[in-house]
Amino acid sequence: MAAAKTDPQTPFSLDSYHVSKELGFILPEPLEELPPYYKPWMDITLRIPELVYSHELRSNIDKMPLLSSNFLQKHRELRLAHLALSMMTMGYVWQEGENDTVEILPCNLAVPYWEVSQRLGLPPILTHADGVLANWKKKDPEGPFNMENLELLVSLPGGDSVRGFFLVTLLVELAGVPAVRVKITPYVLNIGTVINSVRCGDTEAVARALEDIAQSIQDMTDTLKLMQVYVEPSIFYGVLRIYLSGWKDNPCMPKGLIYEGVQTEPMEFSGGSAAQSSLLHCFDELLGIKHEAKSGDFLTRMRNYMPPAHKELIEDISLQPSLRNFVQQQTNEHLNQAFHLCVTKLLAFRSYHISIVSRFITVPAARARQLRNESHGLEEDMISRAPTALEERGTGGSGIMTFLKSVRDQTKNVFLFETGKDMNL
Repeated sequence: MAAAKTDPQTPFSLDSYHVSKELGFILPEPLEELPPYYKPWMDITLRIPELVYSHELRSNIDKMPLLSSNFLQKHRELRLAHLALSMMTMGYVWQEGENDTVEILPCNLAVPYWEVSQRLGLPPILTHADGVLANWKKKDPEGPFNMENLELLVSLPGGDSVRGFFLVTLLVELAGVPAVRVKITPYVLNIGTVINSVRCGDTEAVARALEDIAQSIQDMTDTLKLMQVYVEPSIFYGVLRIYLSGWKDNPCMPKGLIYEGVQTEPMEFSGGSAAQSSLLHCFDELLGIKHEAKSGDFLTRMRNYMPPAHKELIEDISLQPSLRNFVQQQTNEHLNQAFHLCVTKLLAFRSYHISIVSRFITVPAARARQLRNESHGLEEDMISRAPTALEERGTGGSGIMTFLKSVRDQTKNVFLFETGKDMNL
């Protein structure tokens, strides 16, 4: 398959990668309900926040019947099932916080979860593909795709900030869609345009497509700023964050988690992370951004948390002729400037992401350390009770600031000498 997609005689197309023209990597029209047989799952899933707050989620799941996954036939049914089972699992594991985790996921949850995960090619843990890409619905089906008209299918403890976190992230993905594939007659402006135009040496087509990609990345940055409007840092840090955390590289669960009825040895999986966004990986491969060993290994591992077709797209982009080399070999100022603009916008996005992480993790973590030995108000108590083991880690298990700064700095390295030598970034 890869050979055909690297054949210069065969146009590179995104048709086989399950990428929507309108929504990119977002799952179009997610289902809101499963077949009636799975009502026991959905009855619990839709009550996760209240059951966690009342400390009854584990007991409710323990009493849940063991259901067969065989009646899930369509892709959207499998995606909703995976979302529901993922949310139940995160609530079950973290119901009592970091000091009372579980070592075993009961078989009535673990077995169907494993089966659904195997059919989708996803791991049995909450991923970006679940919580963001497949966890939305429009209040008015004919209305706009914006915060006012969107709602989550399934939520976690944390109220409006949970809604804000997942839906703003969804809108960031949506803002990047024109960079991936969008038809604007008579052109198709997307990553495929860049690849095919590099193959045939059309410098102007490459430059135009890169300018459109750069605008999409700028739109992603502007959309990410909504995080400060819709998410309260103390709630994200003190309530939600633990429910996004996995059982790999997590001191709270050093042995991992046993999936009862699947295998007797514990397994380790990373929690949800922006590093699982296929969109950002596509940009890296297209622009030729190479990450150093530690951060690169983590990013490569995060591809196993994506839908297989999206992972395949990223890998196939990496096999295409080098865009950066193509730009270097040309004497075209428009092309040079377009490439430079694209890298600059991606660098700015990553720099802004670091500032968001500082606001929502680093600053609350410092405040939590200070407040643990002081009197607490409501908001302060929320922060001070946040997991201490996660203070310096992302939900995917990485050393968060070190990782993000490394990714940002590696992005700088693809600047062409002529255009990037005077950059003070």
